[in-house]
Amino acid sequence: MGGRHLMSRLDLLGRNDSWDGIRAVVAGFGVSGFAAADNLLFLGATVTALDERVGDRGEQAGLLESLGADIRLGEGHTARLPDDVDVLVTSPGWRPDAPLLAQARQRGVPIWGEVELAWRLRDPDRPAPWLAVTGTNGKTTTVQMLESILRAAGLRTVAAGNVGLPLVEAVMDPEPYDVLPVELSSFQLHYTQSMSAESAAVLNVAEDHLDWYPSFDDYAADKGRVYENVRRACVYNVADPRTEQLVREADVVEGARAVGFTLGMPQVGMVGVVEDILADRAFVESRDTSAAELCQVRDLASPAPHFVANALAAAALARSHGIAPAAVRDGLRAFRPDGHRIALVAEQDGVTWVDDSKATNPHAARSSLEAYDPVVWVAGGLAKGARFDELVGATRDRLRGVVLLGADREVIAEALARHAPDVPVIVCGGRETGPVSGVMERVVAAAADLARPGDTVLLAPGCASMDMFAHYAERGEAFADAVRRRLQDPGQV
Repeated sequence: MGGRHLMSRLDLLGRNDSWDGIRAVVAGFGVSGFAAADNLLFLGATVTALDERVGDRGEQAGLLESLGADIRLGEGHTARLPDDVDVLVTSPGWRPDAPLLAQARQRGVPIWGEVELAWRLRDPDRPAPWLAVTGTNGKTTTVQMLESILRAAGLRTVAAGNVGLPLVEAVMDPEPYDVLPVELSSFQLHYTQSMSAESAAVLNVAEDHLDWYPSFDDYAADKGRVYENVRRACVYNVADPRTEQLVREADVVEGARAVGFTLGMPQVGMVGVVEDILADRAFVESRDTSAAELCQVRDLASPAPHFVANALAAAALARSHGIAPAAVRDGLRAFRPDGHRIALVAEQDGVTWVDDSKATNPHAARSSLEAYDPVVWVAGGLAKGARFDELVGATRDRLRGVVLLGADREVIAEALARHAPDVPVIVCGGRETGPVSGVMERVVAAAADLARPGDTVLLAPGCASMDMFAHYAERGEAFADAVRRRLQDPGQV
């Protein structure tokens, strides 16, 4: 099989069809790769899964091998695309110039991401609509808020995609969901062509993943793909004009609306904040004269501006699906964020210690910093090509001091020297300067020396964690543990 005949047959295949004779290669054998391979096998396809990493996936590999899959894990297995391939399903994060993907393009083999596969496998009789969320920061929180709202409305739902359940597993569930809140990364959107979400939101677009994309414009364009073919509402951030521009550039289904969210007074057709009340002026019967009260800021787990903005975006998506204001209120009241997102660690002697290890790029760090004043900022890690000049320029007046760690700490130190030369900076090093636990002990001791009563010591690294830690959660736990030891016995660190 090959050429136009195969491509047209692939386009016709869904969950109720036999995929017998389709030869699929799955690039990557992580969570989404396993889900894709497992379900393609279930549909009758011949499956080969390739990954350079072995990890602890022997049990999963053995399971799929017993069902007939060819699982090739280990160094060198992704260098060459097998000869007989009808479709390549790639896991998120695989760069377009990876050998497998480059060879697939050269040979005319269709490349799908897991999201594309999931869209094609929806139940034709009960295709749960998707409420899709992307953005540089806030995606997970917004999708989890949306899940809480939808459940408060009595709907069967689950957070899926880049958070929660893999999308292929969600759409293949024998008992269809009523609606799916879907988190999508730029990597996932890069390999998505057919999706037509009921509604979609781009929360913000800021520099990130510039080690993956040729330019910021390419990164933003992939974010904007979430709006393509939207059927009901394109939700954008009034404070981020680029998100509105992405809506204008999108090819949507006739009748789809643009709905802005703002921390200020909402205009007609927007959601926003009126005297500490989250208000809807977009999905009300008389948009010219009325607004629906959704909840109060004090109902939320945090009054931080970026947290309120996420709540507004989630509310707008829920309201676009017809969710009543009371369910929006109840869902937002019930929601509590995962750990390491503006999480209070401790308060002692007038100093508040906050763990926002999830702030893994400058935009996220800035949002976190703008929620506190004055701040002792703990930052550093892998910058991924990002710059910090704009962040420092915007937040320097609230900085009591800065403590730096990690591989790219000097990138931040240089921005501070240029734009905030009077702010004290203490550099504590990275993995090369000693054990990780020791570095974090020094970080906390330095922050304690800088802090004064009324200050917040804020871990908002602005960088990825993999230079020193397995993931951002481990970094946050190391910080919190060091803080607790310091406060219990100030003399030990």
